[in-house]
Amino acid sequence: MRLGGNLISLWMRHLPVKKCHPTKLISGLLCVCLCAMVYLGYKASYPYAGTGVIQTRTEPPVPSIRCHVNKTYVPRGRAKSPRMGVPRSAVDHKTDDRLRIDNQILVLVETQYSQLGQDIVAVLEANKMKFKMEAASKTLPYLTYMDKGRYGVIIFENLEAYVNMDMWNRQLLDKYCREYKVGMIIFSKSREDSLLSAKVQGFPLYINSQLQLRDFEMNPYSQVLRVTRAGEVWSGTLPGDDWTVFIANHSTYESVAVARLNGHQGNDPDHDPDGDHGPKSKDYYMNSATQTTVIHDMGKFDGVKRILFGNGFKFWLNRLLFLDSISFLSHGKVSIPLERYILVDVDDIFVGKPGIRMKAHDVNAMVSAQRSWRQYVDNFHFNLGFSGRYFHHGHPDEDEGDTQLLDKKDEFWWFPHMFSHSQPHMFENVTTLQDEMILNQQFSEKNGIAVNGQYAVAPHHSGVYPVHDPLFEAWKSVWKVKVTSTEEYPHLKPPRKRRGFVYRGIKVLPRQTCGLFTHTLFIDRYPGGRARLEANIRGGALFQSILYNPINIFMTHMPNFANDRLALYTFESVFKFVQCWTNLEMKSVPPIQLSDLYFNMYPEEKNPIWQDPCNDKRHLAIWSVNKTCDRLPRFLVIGPQKTGTTALYTFLAMHPAIYSNYPSRQTFEEVQFFSGNNYLKGLDWYMSFFPLPSNASSEFLFEKSATYFDKRHVPERAAALLPKARLITILISPAKRAYSWYQHIRAHKDPTAMKYTFYEVITAGSDAERSLQALSRRCLIPGLYAQHLDKWLSHYKAKQVV
Repeated sequence: MRLGGNLISLWMRHLPVKKCHPTKLISGLLCVCLCAMVYLGYKASYPYAGTGVIQTRTEPPVPSIRCHVNKTYVPRGRAKSPRMGVPRSAVDHKTDDRLRIDNQILVLVETQYSQLGQDIVAVLEANKMKFKMEAASKTLPYLTYMDKGRYGVIIFENLEAYVNMDMWNRQLLDKYCREYKVGMIIFSKSREDSLLSAKVQGFPLYINSQLQLRDFEMNPYSQVLRVTRAGEVWSGTLPGDDWTVFIANHSTYESVAVARLNGHQGNDPDHDPDGDHGPKSKDYYMNSATQTTVIHDMGKFDGVKRILFGNGFKFWLNRLLFLDSISFLSHGKVSIPLERYILVDVDDIFVGKPGIRMKAHDVNAMVSAQRSWRQYVDNFHFNLGFSGRYFHHGHPDEDEGDTQLLDKKDEFWWFPHMFSHSQPHMFENVTTLQDEMILNQQFSEKNGIAVNGQYAVAPHHSGVYPVHDPLFEAWKSVWKVKVTSTEEYPHLKPPRKRRGFVYRGIKVLPRQTCGLFTHTLFIDRYPGGRARLEANIRGGALFQSILYNPINIFMTHMPNFANDRLALYTFESVFKFVQCWTNLEMKSVPPIQLSDLYFNMYPEEKNPIWQDPCNDKRHLAIWSVNKTCDRLPRFLVIGPQKTGTTALYTFLAMHPAIYSNYPSRQTFEEVQFFSGNNYLKGLDWYMSFFPLPSNASSEFLFEKSATYFDKRHVPERAAALLPKARLITILISPAKRAYSWYQHIRAHKDPTAMKYTFYEVITAGSDAERSLQALSRRCLIPGLYAQHLDKWLSHYKAKQVV
């Protein structure tokens, strides 16, 4: 509009209105409109032109991260890997002792809403560790089951809560830890009313609180370290002025990490904030010049091993040390693997708008980076996703970049998008999707692009989740796809809860973001500034994604490799950072192998959890417009069997405003979606059993499946898809229900029921034949009403159950 305004001003100066003929006036206005249209058309075609986004590049930013200590340095008495001639158990924290503990963690918090407690839970969730969170109240949860310990590690959010426990609970907990060889992780939280210096009650240990520290480093002699690599110094002021440090007065204590008081340099010749002077002596990590922020109680004082933290997770290195502490104290039973598989997908190849696309020298830089990064990530390859329709749709020098990509095509791995980069959920016709894919296939064949990974990604993740069945069918028929990925399952946020699933034989892997998007082109225009990008790399979200996820598929876009080449800068920086601060070993394999690795690690994720698309705006935006949540039931009759649910179903269906599901050929009036293999047929299959109500506000859909009541996974599945539904259950005498089931099964000439009396069935023991035991369970287990209702009430509010 600035151009239009300048033209009008110029016109007004040279063509005064007083002397202007009407014809000239109209001609002038038409000229202005024409110029404005040309200008707006130019802006639409080249949206970054004139905004400062397209700028003359000087030199792309260069990563500044470097490791100060040689990667192979391992102090005497401590081994990093089997190559150093020390058994693997020295790294994995494993023991030959026969342990009687489960790999579950007990987290004792002040309240369920405390910030540190939520942070602890977030780290455990991100690493898929089993845990139970309880308030640190007067009553301890059950710690044992028969002769086995329920928990492998105990975590206290607050040191005060532990030392101030009543004597009975404290003795009980310490005895459990000694008998089952279970360790504790305890955080010391500074508060405004905390004493600045105090002795820890009952221990030869003192604490100083409310401190500001700097120059954080790990003790390389500590046996706690596993993922964390010692030798580096995090120079500068640490976040927060509420640090607690520990002063030991017993040989049971050993520093795990130390820092220095902010503003205090000291006279210690070993102090080296730049980390260039090599290994320090063992005494350095326990002398008076350093402040111990994480301390290891080796159990020599009272037989219980503990690791105490002087701060929470505001400082990123405490996250690494926390994971190492869990591994060490659980004797390796709760450990994360040291291998990390990295795949960097480059979406939208050939798709970018003119002015932001790759040029030939960007492609060459990409090839050079790929070769260089193999020193950090074994077998690293960029994985390029293409849409052939937009080949050579840029400026001339950008078209040369497209040509250079094809010249270097054998350097990369390739996977297909849609030919026109269209969103699959917008097409209900499988043939239309197949035609799009065939065009892309023909483009790849014409240009010699080897697409042999059986991996594909839908533009905007459309059709992957929520599932669009025509997409999966077209993928399998054209590309023989076996693997895809998405960031949308079960939801985009929080990233730590992303999971994989398998649908119609296609494995869906979780995809991660890296902080770069189509609009992040230049480092000085990064949202939040360069400091925010650096924080993302140096211990922030991107680093944590690699730390927490053994398998990472990162999403990037073609423009991230042009302009300032932020993708090259970001990933080289984070790879170097991971190498400097961890013992993780990064490698890359094709998507098919990644999918096998993922579901071998997490087999429980194969079965999906279908969620209500209408509860997530992002899901609703990539869900077919021909589908509606109005076709989902508003209440369920859940059983149990033989309590009159079929009669209730019949009576409800008589109401003019209540509509039941259509009958099934196999299971009659029951859909039995949530309780069996029908669940794997997907949401479209389930919704096909319900009519589309003419008035969703006054008409009610419902489903009756009596098998739902006592099946293990049904409450979770039902609550995920129908969180607001009402539940109707009919409870009669459990004895009458069991006898009714026995008579029902006899009426169907079941050979076991025909052979045994009701009394013999319900009194069958563990030595009875299997068929009799199975019939006994079907008679008795559904009648455990309290047990089953408790599971339903863990997913639904009590007011939703009738």
